[in-house]
Amino acid sequence: MLRLAPAVRLLQAPLRGWVAPRAHISAKPARTPTSPAEQAIGLSVMFLSFLIPAGWVLYHLENYKRSSAE
Repeated sequence: MLRLAPAVRLLQAPLRGWVAPRAHISAKPARTPTSPAEQAIGLSVMFLSFLIPAGWVLYHLENYKRSSAE
């Protein structure tokens, strides 16, 4: 058991130095407000970035099934 203690300390040493940085959270409003057009563009891009790949997979699902059966 005495030989195990130095090995455990050796493995724990790097973990002690890892400290997560604190988040800079502000209760103030934004310096430059986001316009409704910017919000609409941002939401559209977010939704499309998820929906386009999912739609691609669903559209080609039969091809994927056929190629895996061969």
